[in-house]
Amino acid sequence: MSIIKINAITVPADSGDELAHRFAARAGAVDNQDGFEGFELLQPTDDRTTWLVLTRWRDEKAFQDWVASKNFGHGHGHGEGADKERQKPVGVSAELWSYRTAGGSTPEA
Repeated sequence: MSIIKINAITVPADSGDELAHRFAARAGAVDNQDGFEGFELLQPTDDRTTWLVLTRWRDEKAFQDWVASKNFGHGHGHGEGADKERQKPVGVSAELWSYRTAGGSTPEA
């Protein structure tokens, strides 16, 4: 069963565009990772300053393998060859949440 990881990133009100830009620049970087099933960057539509990065994984091991990979480190400003600009965080805080689907529905096409 898939697991869902949500990274809740709080950014200053004037930094949301930069966060979106950085994610767009890395688009597709995780697509070929074994066990990766999907990604969404969710922008708040109200006064909140917390953006949500939602990823789906085959299982916890697939997610942990991604976190331990060189590609993860490079994309998050760690390790050799990491872009120095990316090392400057946009967010003021981040919290990782983990879920599994317990119910729901999908409309027919």
